[in-house]
Amino acid sequence: MRRYIIIAPMLMIAPLLMAAHATSPAPPAAVAVAFDRKGTKVVISEGLADRATGRKVTADDPVRIASISKLVTAMGVMRLVDQGKLDLDRDVSDYLGWKLRHPAFPDKPITLAMLLSHQSGLLDGPDLYIIPLGMTLRERLADPRVWDAAHAPGSGWFHYTNLNFPVVASVMERATGERFDRLMARLVLRPLKLDACFNWGDGCSPATIKRAVVLYRASGDVAKDDLQGRRPDCLVVPAADGSCDLASYRPGDNGALFSPQGGLRISMKGLARLGRAISSNAATGFLSQPSYSRMFKPAWTFDGGNGLGEDGESGFFCAYGLAAQRLANRQKGCRDDLFGDGVMRFGHSGDAYGLKAGLWFDPWTGRGVAYFTSAVPDGDKGARSAFTSREEALIDRLPR
Repeated sequence: MRRYIIIAPMLMIAPLLMAAHATSPAPPAAVAVAFDRKGTKVVISEGLADRATGRKVTADDPVRIASISKLVTAMGVMRLVDQGKLDLDRDVSDYLGWKLRHPAFPDKPITLAMLLSHQSGLLDGPDLYIIPLGMTLRERLADPRVWDAAHAPGSGWFHYTNLNFPVVASVMERATGERFDRLMARLVLRPLKLDACFNWGDGCSPATIKRAVVLYRASGDVAKDDLQGRRPDCLVVPAADGSCDLASYRPGDNGALFSPQGGLRISMKGLARLGRAISSNAATGFLSQPSYSRMFKPAWTFDGGNGLGEDGESGFFCAYGLAAQRLANRQKGCRDDLFGDGVMRFGHSGDAYGLKAGLWFDPWTGRGVAYFTSAVPDGDKGARSAFTSREEALIDRLPR
């Protein structure tokens, strides 16, 4: 009798436990790949790349890495500088073919160095950095909402702004005559043997597209890149009438199309390979030494009141080069030591569609990490830094 009393409840509870397990939310996808000058190592790979199919994420799966794309775009710029096709300190009007000026400061030229270091006087406004097919960059920059009336270009004021990078991409296109996604494939992605691409354009193979990581919000809703195994029919934001004919696009008219500020899709193994190439630049020679030094030397340093982050907050960005962050700055008001060890690192962060990502390396040792974690709740705050608690927890799991 006692035997049945024990077993019967277990038989009743077991199906309930199984049902609860079946309906529980999938763990967020997270991947981290460590690297040094000798190679790379996958240290974290967990969660699902696609919840609908149950496909587990791997370090070979491409994901939209958000603003780390800015650093990669800057690498393309510096390659063109090394080739003598671009000058960081020249008025970008000379490349664009029309005069670009801040309406409140018409005598101040705007340069690539100002754009890449977020000191151009541009603002994003309500997502005004997204410029659809059929609209030109010149038209968008005529909107007064994209200009900071209080700060002149090159005045030393930093305001993190996505719209800087469509201007940069337009300059790159005009200087070369190539569409941005194809140009970046030629300058950066193919030389580093990366199966990666901007906005699923040139560079990503069909096999890689089938492995795309679907981005989810913390609610579980799909946020981006539910490709279902195939390249999107339209690679850019369509025209106002819904059309998507890129055949007539003239390079330089709208550098926003392929999302130079955030649209790179790359696996964490690929991002680690890119990190190795740049952290070991003296050996790889991917950039000339002057270009490498210019890119990573801070063009702006926070002094407590000379700049703002993307959301109007300070403390996250404390030293910034040409699309390159420096971590673990010690000036008052800085909370940018993600690793909590006081070691200076270079790289860039990424934040969009529920994803948080980072590419960070120690320039002295060459040791670094490429990571992403997804479905991060809005407002998630870290304990020791201005990064999220999810990122801090991931970093704490890495070997030191």
